Amino acid sequence: MELLVERTENGVAIVTLNRPEALNSLNNALKVALRDTLQELRDDATVRAIVLAAAGRAFCGGQDLREHVESLEAGTGASLSTVTEHYNPIATLLGGMPKPVVAAVRGMAAGAGASLALLADFRVGGPKTAFLMAFANVGLAGDTGISWTLPRIVGHAKAVELLLLAEPVDAQTAFGLGMLTRLAETDDDVLPTALELADRLAAGPTIAYGQIKRELATGGSGSLADALAVEAEAQATCGHTTDHQHATAAFVQKQKPVFKGA
Repeated sequence: MELLVERTENGVAIVTLNRPEALNSLNNALKVALRDTLQELRDDATVRAIVLAAAGRAFCGGQDLREHVESLEAGTGASLSTVTEHYNPIATLLGGMPKPVVAAVRGMAAGAGASLALLADFRVGGPKTAFLMAFANVGLAGDTGISWTLPRIVGHAKAVELLLLAEPVDAQTAFGLGMLTRLAETDDDVLPTALELADRLAAGPTIAYGQIKRELATGGSGSLADALAVEAEAQATCGHTTDHQHATAAFVQKQKPVFKGA
């Protein structure tokens, strides 16, 4: 199977890209499976955090170019329609996921693979983690939300450099730029570190996390008025949750709150 899904009793869903022999490059079967799985996890209230991981020595090599070349030679147009059919929905689901997403980025994340990682809320890497905005190397523009995420993380000027020059970014540099939010001591520690973080997030106020993500998405590009309007809506939503009511009572009683994600 191109995609593996494991659910833990703590409310974490581990989604693993499983084409290690092809550096987890994205063929149509994997893209469809990832798109449909993310939609299912979004709508599942028992899932309170998601870990996006990969099998083998690379996180994701981006688009499967062998399949892409075959499609180009066939002249069906499927090679380019994949952006609207697969990559855009995947980016929308990941970027708008109303629960925390942690990417365990072990090894290379190239092209759309880098895009997937950067759509996560947290990115954990190791010494051999690297990013490559490889699109221009094959005469393509960016996709899978890279033009939205990358400037927000590294700034406009650095995003231009990374996308146009398409040079690898090593783990230390990526950590300094904010492309990685955690840097594990070894590559074997990447997934355990990501799972530990996901467990912590899954025990938190899930609805509030989703509303905070919504606020940041608006505040990062909208006007102050836009941000204030979303903040008012978000607080109204959170204010009616059981988590807020119980956490407030626990604070008054000097107790540690227990969040149920509702």
